[in-house]
Amino acid sequence: MNHIEIKIDYDSERLDKYLTNYLKQEYNFSRSYIQKMIDSGEILINNTFTTSKYNLLVGDIITININEPEEMSAKPENIDFEILYQDNDILVLNKPNNLVVHPAAGNPSGTLVNALLYKIKDLSSIGGVLRPGIVHRLDKMTTGIMIVAKNDNAHKKLTDMLSKNEIHKEYYAIVHGVIEPNAGLIDAPIGRHKTDRKKMTVTDINSKHAKTNFKVIQRFEKHTLISCVIETGRTHQIRVHMNYIKHPVLGDYLYSYREDQKLEFGQYLHAYKLEFNHPITNKKLELICELPKEFNDKIKEL
Repeated sequence: MNHIEIKIDYDSERLDKYLTNYLKQEYNFSRSYIQKMIDSGEILINNTFTTSKYNLLVGDIITININEPEEMSAKPENIDFEILYQDNDILVLNKPNNLVVHPAAGNPSGTLVNALLYKIKDLSSIGGVLRPGIVHRLDKMTTGIMIVAKNDNAHKKLTDMLSKNEIHKEYYAIVHGVIEPNAGLIDAPIGRHKTDRKKMTVTDINSKHAKTNFKVIQRFEKHTLISCVIETGRTHQIRVHMNYIKHPVLGDYLYSYREDQKLEFGQYLHAYKLEFNHPITNKKLELICELPKEFNDKIKEL
């Protein structure tokens, strides 16, 4: 069971509408499914049963209990994605925007795993029936390059490489504000937010060290295009670190400004490059995933 707590810091909208937007990136629940969760008592306000029509107030605490039964199994679906590299052991792909990586309760289909099962015959079993082949994840609204393991041996070695920071990852992002230095290092520990369990934050409490190197590629009137190389792989790391230095990622629903919710594309964060030694052959691989059209269009617009 996944337990989430959210503390409301401003008078907001109806409960069901708020949660539909809030849970969109991670779970993509429909509004009707959230209404069923409220009716069944899986969602409480201040530890009290409520209705979907409840209007949220400052100080309200939403408690959500999400059941994710492992007996659920993913089914193959014909969802298109681009394969950048493939051999007998690994697959490297370009994850499209607005695509959750693996199924969860209330969101059993329409994920990258469903697409993989349709297109790829062999996937590692270590992740279980809901996460076959999945070694690492990208957020729903993050586009770009991902590695998938096609057998358990490759999966174990890739997991070990990730833990030892032996896989070089580079991202592109458009952030709010004009960053003055041409480059910088954000060295700040990341842990769970103390009042909003859905979010991560820079904190010294129950946190893990996190390092993000950034470099300015282009400055605009009110935004900056940057590249980021992460030395650690913490949840939401780039999004949290850029928000920490007051330059949140454009379109980031959790960590940026409220008006960003109106952006149709979502967050402008793209996994651009991977460099690593093949887990089985030890051959050095450098793979690049070009920016999506919408990302380039936004750059032209800015």
